[in-house]
This record gives sequence, C-alpha cells and structure tokens, in this order.
Amino acid sequence: MSTDLFQTPAWFDNLRATGFVEPPVVHSVALIAADAIEADPARLLLMPRDGGRALGALSNYYSCLYGPVGRPETLDEMNLVRWRDAARAIRGLPGSSVLHLQPLDAEAPWLGPLEEALQASGYQTDRYFCFGNWYQPVAAGGFHAYWAARPSALRHSVERGRRRLDKTGSWHIEIVQDDAARVETAISAYEVVYASSWKPAEPCPAFMPGLIRAAAQQGWLRLGVLWLDGQPVAAQVWLVAAGKANIYKLAYVRGREKLSAGSVLTTALMQHVLDTDGVHEVDYLSGDDPYKADWMAHRRERVGLVAFDLRRWRGVGAAVRHTAGRLLKRLRA
Repeated sequence: MSTDLFQTPAWFDNLRATGFVEPPVVHSVALIAADAIEADPARLLLMPRDGGRALGALSNYYSCLYGPVGRPETLDEMNLVRWRDAARAIRGLPGSSVLHLQPLDAEAPWLGPLEEALQASGYQTDRYFCFGNWYQPVAAGGFHAYWAARPSALRHSVERGRRRLDKTGSWHIEIVQDDAARVETAISAYEVVYASSWKPAEPCPAFMPGLIRAAAQQGWLRLGVLWLDGQPVAAQVWLVAAGKANIYKLAYVRGREKLSAGSVLTTALMQHVLDTDGVHEVDYLSGDDPYKADWMAHRRERVGLVAFDLRRWRGVGAAVRHTAGRLLKRLRA
C-alpha cells in the first residue's frame, strides 16, 4: 500500500507555502520514537486555529483528505503506547485545549488508535460529517467496461458534444504530465479557462500553479486541456498517485455549455487513467454535486474529528458548547 498524495511532504509543502494568505506556523508531532532509524518519520502536521485558541490539521478548503505524513507500513507498526505519546505531545502544544482534524477517511487505520489515545489523555472526542465523496473502483475491462456501465444519457451527451465540436471548428485534447515547457503552457491555458468560467476567483492565486508544478515533479500530473481553434475551452487537473486518479479541479469557458467540452475532456482523461495509467480507483474528491453520480458508482463520507481537553477550562467550555449545539440540532430535526 502506498501513501496517498494528500499525506505527502510535497502536498503539505505547497499547501503551506501557497495555500494561505499568510503561511501558518506548523507544529510537527512525531509518531515514532526519536531514536528509531527512520529517514522520513511519520508525523502529524498541525497549525493554530481560531487565533491560537485551538489547534487543527494543516488543511483548509484546498484539502480533500488529511492524514499523517509517512509510509503506511510505518503507521501500521504504531502501537497504542506510541499513539498515547503522540497525544501527550499534542496536549503540550499551544492551543491544544481544542483539536480539530479534517477532512478524514473514517476507515483510515490510524484514526481509531489516535482517537483512543486522545481519550486516554483526557480528551472528549466526537466525529462529524464533512462532505460526500464519490469514487469508482476500477473493475476488469478498463475504460471499455467502465464506459459501457455509465448511464446512456451521459454517453449520448458526450457523443453529441464531440459532433458539435466537429461542426464548430478544429479541436483536440492535450494531456500534460511532466514536460517542463508543456507544463507552463498548460498552466497558462488552465488559468485562462478558469478565469473565463463560472467559478469564483481563487482565494490564493499561487496555489494551483504551485500544485501543478509540484505534481509534475512528483509524476502525479495529468492536466487535460481541450483546445478549439487554438483556444482552450476546458481544462482539468487530475492527480494520479498510489494507484488512484484524483479529479482535483475542472472548469470550462462560460457560454460553451452546449459543446459539452467538460464532459468530452473528462471522458478522455478517464480513458487515459484507466487504460494508460492502470489505476485501481478514480476519486471525485469533495462534494455531492449531482453530476458526479453519473461518473461514479459509489459514495462514502469524509468526516472531522474534534477533541476537547477536559482537564482545561477552555476545553470544558468548548465541549459544553459543542454538545449543546449537537443536542439542539437533533431537537430541531
């Protein structure tokens, strides 16, 4: 089992450097004994929240998944003693009366032991819903089998889109991976499409170019651009790592909806990751947008974990407010 890209130093380095208005202070909590022989030890990366009154995961709106940095086999070797050591280290950090971790895989093997260790250290914990996550395990047969199983309305929409593109002008699809010159051209094309799309401006404009360059260096990048008469009309950033294709960003030029350029591009990228990259899963990451159910057959949920230190007044007060809010929500349901 390989490390998910959202748990790698490359992901966190770019997030910290470009994903915040001001780079946050980062606390690194080691998850392995200091004297252990480990070139890149497993660790939790945390940062201040709520003006320093709380502690949280190094994550924000750009994060689709959060977890410890480190190889899965290292985390698998963690026993409860080490997790309790980590919980005590967390408790010693500024703002640790309240701890927020999100978004998390509820089935991650490390999450239960960490939660148990926090409880043993005097924390009250609770999990909560973050967002739905649509994904598609890849069965035998590659793209051909996958495409045959999609709704007929989607398949016909893509075919109509291709015909309309043929009638409109000369078009082609480019999938950029790691060629430095092509990456820079693709970044420019992506930014042109995004600026002309329905999506709001990025809160941190340097984040996506930084991620694209880092992804190219790591071998993750599959940046697809659909060109029509020499102009980019749709662009998508997919990240392929650890046998999984992550559909990270997609946009098309506003006013070109009838061409179905976005769907045509998604189809081409899907065929590429299934038949060329041979991934075992495709992940639409965050959100329950209705169209995702046409492309993916499965849904799971990402969760958050909140922990309150009941040995400190601030933790107790936050726990009371949290519990009261949950109770009031249930009563109103």
